[in-house]
Amino acid sequence: MAEAPRLVLATRNQGKLRELRELLRGQVPGLDVDTQVIDAAAAGVPDVPETGVTFAENSLLKARAVFEATGLVSVADDSGLAVDILGGAPGIFSARWAGAHGDDAANLRLLLDQLSDIAAPHRAAAFVCAASVVSPELEAVEEGRLAGTLLTEPRGANGFGYDPILQPAGMERSCAELSPEEKNAISHRGQAFRALLPHLVKALS
Repeated sequence: MAEAPRLVLATRNQGKLRELRELLRGQVPGLDVDTQVIDAAAAGVPDVPETGVTFAENSLLKARAVFEATGLVSVADDSGLAVDILGGAPGIFSARWAGAHGDDAANLRLLLDQLSDIAAPHRAAAFVCAASVVSPELEAVEEGRLAGTLLTEPRGANGFGYDPILQPAGMERSCAELSPEEKNAISHRGQAFRALLPHLVKALS
């Protein structure tokens, strides 16, 4: 019989859920990440409107809403791609850059089209993530950033979102050409959640 959930991740994105489970695996004594770390859909929580104007604001408002709905330790992240020449856009609008939320292919193609005349030296960008935890005893937010250069065409079949077009600084592969272990070691989300880990351990202990 599966143990009762102890932590809810405020997302329906299975890629994010897998990444959080892997980051938490073996880190919190007594936590079975495969059965006790669930997403918002499994918890029966509807989507939370992202009305903040920063990654940190959106992350916290989602974690607070899920905590209020479930009473369980709640974790959220808000993340996206910040392109230097676009003044930090798509930013908080990354998941709906092309209009429909979560249409990765359309978002990616639109961004590439917008940057089609931009030379490599001016294609600097970074993935940015703000991760938060809310429990009865605490609230915390941590941030991570993965800088790199945008490719002109997608490469690789791993990851999701804009992973196929961001080549991390100092690497010759896109994020989508990295193994999950390689990506977690350097990713913006990995950085943010590793920084959040002490708060999570405290919230779950």
